[in-house]
Amino acid sequence: MLTFAIVSITLALVFYSIGVWAERIQHTLKWWHSGFFALGLAADTTGTLLMSSIAADRRAQGIEAGPLDTVMAVTGLIAIVLMAVHLVWAVVVLVRNRTREKQVFHRFSIAVWVIWLVPYIAGAATAMIG
Repeated sequence: MLTFAIVSITLALVFYSIGVWAERIQHTLKWWHSGFFALGLAADTTGTLLMSSIAADRRAQGIEAGPLDTVMAVTGLIAIVLMAVHLVWAVVVLVRNRTREKQVFHRFSIAVWVIWLVPYIAGAATAMIG
């Protein structure tokens, strides 16, 4: 289960990064970018649910969570909520089809992406530490 969780979360990084940085490079939000946002959200949610299940199993075995585990859990939840808001807002902007909104949307995308990196890095650090 851990391997699948790691693969899912790494796919989330790939999908979300493609959507965010392609949007930034192309200077406008496009529908296919929102598709990659959705893939990133789905992969991250899957990986996070699997990681939560693993953490629950460890707690049931009497293994305490470390401080990075707590940071990862809290920031992971915040990141998923932000990713969902980001996806919904992207769809709203695309439906409204206002050129200026599509051109400046990348500011929000990059902010959410940077926030998303916190639990990703915390998770990687936790895995390396032990």
